[in-house]
Amino acid sequence: MDLIASLQCEDQPGIVHAMTSAVLACGGNIIENQQFTDPSTNAFVMRTRFETSQGLDGATKSLSEGLSKFNPSLHIRPTAQKPRALVMVTKESHCLRDLLYLEDLGELNIEIPLVISNQEDLRTLVESHGIKFLYLPVNAETKVSQEAEILKQISDLKIDFVVLARYMQIMSKEFCNKLPGKIINIHHSFLPGFKGAKPYHQAHERGVKIIGASAHFVTSDLDEGPIIEQDVAHVTHVATPEELIAIGRDIERRVLAKAVKFYADDKVFIVGKRTVVFS
Repeated sequence: MDLIASLQCEDQPGIVHAMTSAVLACGGNIIENQQFTDPSTNAFVMRTRFETSQGLDGATKSLSEGLSKFNPSLHIRPTAQKPRALVMVTKESHCLRDLLYLEDLGELNIEIPLVISNQEDLRTLVESHGIKFLYLPVNAETKVSQEAEILKQISDLKIDFVVLARYMQIMSKEFCNKLPGKIINIHHSFLPGFKGAKPYHQAHERGVKIIGASAHFVTSDLDEGPIIEQDVAHVTHVATPEELIAIGRDIERRVLAKAVKFYADDKVFIVGKRTVVFS
C-alpha cells in the first residue's frame, strides 16, 4: 500500500530518524520525503510518502508508537484515497469550471460529491458533471440555518475540506472556527488592495500595473488567513476594465486550482500565520 504521512511538531533532535525507523518497522520503504524547520516558531513539518505491505492499520500503529515521544500532529492517508471537497459558488463559473475539468482529467486528486450555491445559475453546469447541486439561498435572517445545513452536509458526506470558488458571501466567525485550516478561498489581490464592488474597475481607475490573486485559508478575520498560493500579471494603461476582468479570472482559476492540488496532496502545513507548501 502507498501511503502519505504528514507530521507537524516542535523541532527537536531525532524526528527524522524516528520516522524512518517507524516506516522500516512496518516493512515500509520511503519513496519521497520533504521536511522544513521554521526558525521563527521552531515548528517542524515533514511529508513522507512510503510503501508498506502491512496496510494502513499497521503503518498507523508503527508510526504512532515510534513518534509518540515528539507529541506530533500526525496524519496518514492512502494515496489512492482522494480527499472529498465541498465546492461553494455563486454566479461566476470560471473557478468551478477549472476544478471540474481538472477532476475529470484526473489531474486533481479530489472527489467533489456536492456543490452548494446561494444562486441557481450554475446548476446545469454542475449536474452535467454528475455532481449533486444544492441551492441554499441566504440572507441575514437565514444565515444561521443555512450554515447549519452546510455543516450537516459536510458531516453526512464526510467532506474533508471546503473550496470557496468565488462564493460571494462572508462566512460567519462561528462557521470558520468550526473548520480551521479546512476552508480555501480565492481572492483578488492588488497593489493597492481594492475592497467592495467592482475591484477591477477600481484598479483601472487607479492605473495599476500589476493585478493578481491569492488562494488562502479562511479564518474569522476576513481575507487575513494564511496564504497558500499567489500569482500576478503585468498590465498597462491600455487595458480596459473588461480586459482586466478577463486576465483576473485566468489568474484566479489557476491559483485556486494550484492551492487545491497542493492541499489535496497533503503538501500544505499551517505554521503560525503563514503556510509551508512543499512543491
